[in-house]
Amino acid sequence: MPDARRIAVVIPALNEALRIREVVEGALAECPNVIVVDDGSDDGTAGRISDLPVTLLRHDQRLGKGASLRDGFAEALRRGFEGVLSLDGDGQHDPRDIPRLLAVATRHPGDIIIGARLRKRACQPGYRRLANDLGDWGIAWGCGFRIADSQSGQRYYPAAVCALRDVPGEDFVFEAQLLISAARQLGAGVVSVPVEARYGTGHDPVTAPAFRRSHFRPLRDLYRITSHVVAQVWTRGDVVAEYRRTRANPPRIEDPDDTGLPGALGAVGTPGR
Repeated sequence: MPDARRIAVVIPALNEALRIREVVEGALAECPNVIVVDDGSDDGTAGRISDLPVTLLRHDQRLGKGASLRDGFAEALRRGFEGVLSLDGDGQHDPRDIPRLLAVATRHPGDIIIGARLRKRACQPGYRRLANDLGDWGIAWGCGFRIADSQSGQRYYPAAVCALRDVPGEDFVFEAQLLISAARQLGAGVVSVPVEARYGTGHDPVTAPAFRRSHFRPLRDLYRITSHVVAQVWTRGDVVAEYRRTRANPPRIEDPDDTGLPGALGAVGTPGR
């Protein structure tokens, strides 16, 4: 698999004091190169990790997740890393899945690997699941192939994707556009690895750890993503043909644990490249 010493974990963070230390310590256990981008937090996020061996970049004011990822990518490329694994700072993703994503990246060089929240989906709030499904539908149209969990923030990006210039869109739109730009400009595919996302709402730190409210706002952000993607599809023309081509290319899902995933959409094949 890609050598963890030759990649960087980039963690965008906005007011993540609740769980940022746990996330960073988990990432450090899997990769020695962690870059945290503090996007103008005012809750002491940076102070929670000030004693940890990470690279901390800070924005004086909130610039959005897109700007945080761009800055994290630029720092990783400046330091010569061969790829970036992004991880949200809220604790929703398990850093122990990092080796699983890297294992799949070995078999699919040049592709983006997504930690898809397919395990225990029943634990995901219904409105979030619906928003994810709608987002998958729109983003797939832009890419030309379907994707399982196109909005997950846990991803492995090859250096060539991180180096793409003039990728439009801010906040969550940037992550959607990055998939489209990589597919259209580099011919990069997307492979999804089933992971478990955590949506605890209780107060027991063992059975139901607390999480801050998500920064993702389904109505607002889905409108931004969908209108952004539809404008691109419309500009390219042949809308119906593009839609048919997209539907003919199913999601590529690969579980490196070979445990199987009931109801999953097929194994990895040639579609989606």
